[in-house]
Amino acid sequence: MKSQDNKRSVNCYSEGEGAFMNYSQALRAKLLQPVLALMANAGIRPGAITFTSMLCGLAFCPLFITGEYAWAVAMLALHVILDGVDGPLARQLGSASDRGSFTDTVADQVVISATTIALIYSGTVGAWSGGLYLFLYTAVVTFAMVRNAFLTPYSWLFRPRFLVYLWLIAEIWLWPGSLNVVLWVSVGLLLAKSVSGFTALIRVLPKTNQMAFD
Repeated sequence: MKSQDNKRSVNCYSEGEGAFMNYSQALRAKLLQPVLALMANAGIRPGAITFTSMLCGLAFCPLFITGEYAWAVAMLALHVILDGVDGPLARQLGSASDRGSFTDTVADQVVISATTIALIYSGTVGAWSGGLYLFLYTAVVTFAMVRNAFLTPYSWLFRPRFLVYLWLIAEIWLWPGSLNVVLWVSVGLLLAKSVSGFTALIRVLPKTNQMAFD
């Protein structure tokens, strides 16, 4: 019999990330307690925070493409801040669940996809570096969720979205062209984790009965 700690989960975190996320959310819940209490009393739900966070992230795209860089970075920063609030709020309300974790992951991936496409469209990064980054990032997140469902999580993961978001400041105002280098480095690391995720799943997935094809 599996222990409660080994129950299936739909989150996309590695073993190390899972422990850190629990600690981080508990710390954020403690630091933000007055704000979370106000949100709870006002009837604000975690799903609304997740959706608002996603909209802020999506707002980055037209602002960045039209050259409103300060506003674009501000909206992306607001996306990240709100993304760190929905989990603690769910805990505050006692509504934390796999459904909420899955929704949050999808919302994050929507923002990652949209911002990467905006960076490619604006010519800030190359089509190959941006396209491979987006594809492999999605693959790693997918493999992580499936591996967790099969109780074989990654021991560690490299997900560089925060690095890319932060590096935008250097790209815009300090070191133009450097973000493309960051994406290529990220592509290499994400490729390694994609390959290891795929091979790990091949080992744990059951083989199909040959008779099924007869």
